[in-house]
Amino acid sequence: QVQLVESGGGSVQAGGSLRLSCAASGYMYSNYCMGWIRQAPGKEREGVAAISTGGGSTTYADSVKGRFTISRDHAKNTLYLQMNSLKPEDSAMYYCAAAPLIISCAGWYTRIKYWGQGTQVTVSS
Repeated sequence: QVQLVESGGGSVQAGGSLRLSCAASGYMYSNYCMGWIRQAPGKEREGVAAISTGGGSTTYADSVKGRFTISRDHAKNTLYLQMNSLKPEDSAMYYCAAAPLIISCAGWYTRIKYWGQGTQVTVSS
């Protein structure tokens, strides 16, 4: 059974930075997309960023390109999301998630198989 445990959320002022971490345990038998999904009250769920566990290719939502960076430490089996230049509209619950890779990680957030419990990010103006 795969478990994903997030950490690193918190409150920050606009323009600030946060780094989220996701510790993964268990074994995923095939190539997966691991990434971050966020959801704010009254808004649709958004796939923020993902990285393939095999080749390391990444995909980002347009809303975070140039500001967020996803990375993975294979030795620690940990996923990271470095968030810079944060905006109030980035405020949401952020979930670490994993989905089977199908050709690429495009649309990965529509086929999530494993979820973390979430960590809150609040950005004040």
